[in-house]
Amino acid sequence: MYTGKVKVGGRADVHELYNLSVSKLAVGPYNNNAYLLRCRRTGVQLLIDAPSEPVQLLALIGADGIQTVITTHSHHDHWGALVEVIAATGAQTAAHFLDAPDIPVPTDRLLADQDEVAFGDCTLTAIHLVGHTPGSIALLYRDPDGPPHLFTGDCLFPGGVGNTEQDAARFTSLLGDVTTKLFDRLPDETWVYPGHGHDTDIGSERPNLATWRERGW
Repeated sequence: MYTGKVKVGGRADVHELYNLSVSKLAVGPYNNNAYLLRCRRTGVQLLIDAPSEPVQLLALIGADGIQTVITTHSHHDHWGALVEVIAATGAQTAAHFLDAPDIPVPTDRLLADQDEVAFGDCTLTAIHLVGHTPGSIALLYRDPDGPPHLFTGDCLFPGGVGNTEQDAARFTSLLGDVTTKLFDRLPDETWVYPGHGHDTDIGSERPNLATWRERGW
């Protein structure tokens, strides 16, 4: 049974949905999560973030390769292995257009809010969330046979939003976007896969929004 609890140096945990398989792998040195998504009917694969440890990422990807690597934002710990992964797989790269200039690997597809990325029979929708970086995105998979699945990068974690470096304007922006674009639109059952650490869901975090707003981080 999938738990989403992975550790650096350990095995991937695999979440099997009806149409989609999600493999979660933790890599060092900052305990980043990378997510390999596989369309179960076609076998087409997509990677969300290539943080580090390219050997481990390529072993996870396997001989079938990947179609696309989506980078959730421009911080180095989310693209540190991107050069090696792209060189080995020939995959297309994608990132939000505001963060792409700060990722030192050419971005093939510049994403904006609500853009869709298809792989096989599956589709992800980019959701632009401003504050952790100018071009941070979450990626939403609407499962036709169950609740939505949301990959949040560093914008939403168990217990709060991402780091805004004590900048009040950035925090207000990020919390506002997370509230209106995620909590106001998605059901409690929405599974949340963050860029670091354990998974959560929208319902578990929803009661804490007022507390986050009051504490300012």
